[in-house]
Amino acid sequence: MSLRDRLSVSLKEAMKAKDATRLMTLRLINAAIKDRDIDARSEGTDAGVSDDDLLAILSKMVKQRQESARAYEEGGRLELAEKERAEIVIVEEFLPRQLSEQEVEKAIAEAITASGANSIRDMGKVMSVLKSKYTGQLDFGKVGGMVKAQLS
Repeated sequence: MSLRDRLSVSLKEAMKAKDATRLMTLRLINAAIKDRDIDARSEGTDAGVSDDDLLAILSKMVKQRQESARAYEEGGRLELAEKERAEIVIVEEFLPRQLSEQEVEKAIAEAITASGANSIRDMGKVMSVLKSKYTGQLDFGKVGGMVKAQLS
């Protein structure tokens, strides 16, 4: 079952269960996907966005909500922070499992070998290999520092 199908089925189930938080979050996901589909059509891609692009959208949504939750906590708005965390849990259901620390290090080592990188100038090549293989499974903000450390 494709990611779009899973989202559609989950949306219908949330409607039937009258789960307001889940329904709202799934509608936000669908709206983000439709926006990206419209952008893709205007660029000449009639098929819409790929599953890799969908994973990138979901990863971005998780990051946005994590930042919002942190900001709400710092501002003393704990109820809003909890709401953001509840949305994160729902969005993460559709993302692949995140790699462990050891798996990340192994993936970086393999990407360095595959790209033939040997200096910090080759970091872009390594990141490109990682993004093509591990979209949605890695936090590329954290991975960038790890790649830089291994190439130094």
